[in-house]
Amino acid sequence: MHNFALTVASLSYRGNIGRLQDLFNKLERKAPRLGVSFSVAKTELIHWRTPSQRHSPKCVAPIQIKGELFHPGNSVRWLGYWFTPALDPAAHFSRRLALAQGAFPLIGRLSPPGAGLPPYLCHRLATSLRAPIPLYRADLFTPSVGTTTRLDTFWRKVQKWTTNYFSTTPTRILSVESCLPPVSLLITHQQRLAALRVVCSPPSLNPATARLHPSFPSLSVHRVPDFSRALTRGLTSVYLSLHWKTPRPVPPLRNQLPVDAVAHRTIPFTRRLSRKPMIHSHLVCPIPTLLPQSLMDSTYSALKRMVRERLLMEWASLFPTMGTTCTLRR
Repeated sequence: MHNFALTVASLSYRGNIGRLQDLFNKLERKAPRLGVSFSVAKTELIHWRTPSQRHSPKCVAPIQIKGELFHPGNSVRWLGYWFTPALDPAAHFSRRLALAQGAFPLIGRLSPPGAGLPPYLCHRLATSLRAPIPLYRADLFTPSVGTTTRLDTFWRKVQKWTTNYFSTTPTRILSVESCLPPVSLLITHQQRLAALRVVCSPPSLNPATARLHPSFPSLSVHRVPDFSRALTRGLTSVYLSLHWKTPRPVPPLRNQLPVDAVAHRTIPFTRRLSRKPMIHSHLVCPIPTLLPQSLMDSTYSALKRMVRERLLMEWASLFPTMGTTCTLRR
């Protein structure tokens, strides 16, 4: 079994370790009946800390599983994300950027300066291969200002490689000439598309959708009880869910649940819809009030076009001189 995680919460690290050991022993006893096995050698341990504990000494207490000791790490990888005790996205994007910088010379051999592939094929490589490497999982993590600056520096190299321009070319025109939006806009666009997938997924199939606020206008009323509420205790006294009709204050006056903040990114695009379309509805049990799948698919495609048009509008606002001639190539 891959990407399996156990998360517990208590008043002490020692209590957490004891609970984890008990849960693992229970699972190990039930696993043979289900034909499931666990690779103990791949076990990783990380201690999460609340904001009030981030200035206290780190816990170095290991956990013992089947006679092996596993010491807590500074980061752990799960479902493609690199998590740290403070949930800092810098560790994730630093690793992704290092992978992208390592792959850059290998891909660059396909089109050396003055030879190789034509620009439109270089553009396809940039959008299909180069961009996904550093921006992997940017749908949930938002890089800091310093990390975004490092990503911008790498992305300018990609833009110069795509256009085959000189290294002294002004960086301002590279985005327009290469038809590659800036990194900040690409991240925002990726996050909007991910939010659209969450709000339009069947709640019975997507665990994130099933944890949306009950006020969310979904075609399905299915919601799962929040058994993990105890894990958020101690984070902050104002860590609350956000009602769908309540706009997020600017600047934010309280912290919202992550899935609520993700869902609110789609409000500018779904404001005119009384209910959100449901993709892959054929995989769920029939719902009497469900609309035809063809209609929901066309609505979902229209929402994605609106997200794409918003990207182009924001891109044009950064470079007013390019007017209406800007085209986002695929």
